[in-house]
Amino acid sequence: MKVSDMKKGQTVTIDNVLYVIVDYQHVKLGKGGAVYQTKLKNLVDGGIRDIRFRAEENIDEAYLEKRNFEYLYSSPNEHVFMDLESYDQISLDDDAFGEGPLYLKENQKIQISMYNGKPVVVTLPNTVDLTVKETDPEIKGATATNQYKKAVMETGLEIQVPPFIKVGEKLRVDTRTGEYVTRVKD
Repeated sequence: MKVSDMKKGQTVTIDNVLYVIVDYQHVKLGKGGAVYQTKLKNLVDGGIRDIRFRAEENIDEAYLEKRNFEYLYSSPNEHVFMDLESYDQISLDDDAFGEGPLYLKENQKIQISMYNGKPVVVTLPNTVDLTVKETDPEIKGATATNQYKKAVMETGLEIQVPPFIKVGEKLRVDTRTGEYVTRVKD
């Protein structure tokens, strides 16, 4: 694929390493030709790399197969998922999955992108509904100002919540920021 055809979010391989295009700019140099200044995220180690390409260069596009999985359970260092089509199970370790398990309950659906049969990108839903397991008692007369208190959710996730939140309430949490969004009525 020509460098001029790239898009943000596209996956490419450079020197047999898988990257996703985070950002790019078309830069016109004074005497030379135009170049593309790119910001690429390594999908294996998460590192960011800035690479400059000439406009006429080619890069290899990598095709990721997006598949739907169901979260089954976690053991101390691994997390098990079941493919919803083939019913095959895969395991991801803590390094590959990061804080993802703190947002997951059993039987929750997620999307995993595969490259050459190996999981490379786990896509959590943007928000999840979790129940408050423990928090300080409600503060009478408190309003939703800048006062927040710590709450521990059913999965072990710790978030800051408004002072009127009680144990047992179901809350919507943003998985991208780890922040409280709203209360959820059953």
